[in-house]
Amino acid sequence: MADKLVDLAKMLRSKNSGPFMITLDVLFTRKEAYERVKNSGVITEETICALYNLDKKDIVCIVFFDNAQGIKITFNRNISSGTSLDRDVYGAQQHAPLMELMIP
Repeated sequence: MADKLVDLAKMLRSKNSGPFMITLDVLFTRKEAYERVKNSGVITEETICALYNLDKKDIVCIVFFDNAQGIKITFNRNISSGTSLDRDVYGAQQHAPLMELMIP
């Protein structure tokens, strides 16, 4: 049975990582949920590129922190923070595409 990532994680959030990058954090309180997501193979460069309409070169890193039971995903912003075309100056609304990601 598959579950949405939002139902497995305790927290999904996004934030600026400087004016030119976004960082997504996926945090868990249950080790079983973290291990399930990590071992599913769903969170990959290909998945993030598809969700955020990015090229692979835009992915800075995807890191699984076992001790913290968290995942950090950083990618280059298409529009830098604070410019006239920026609709999310703090990068705080960019985690939404991850919410519906299905985890087997």
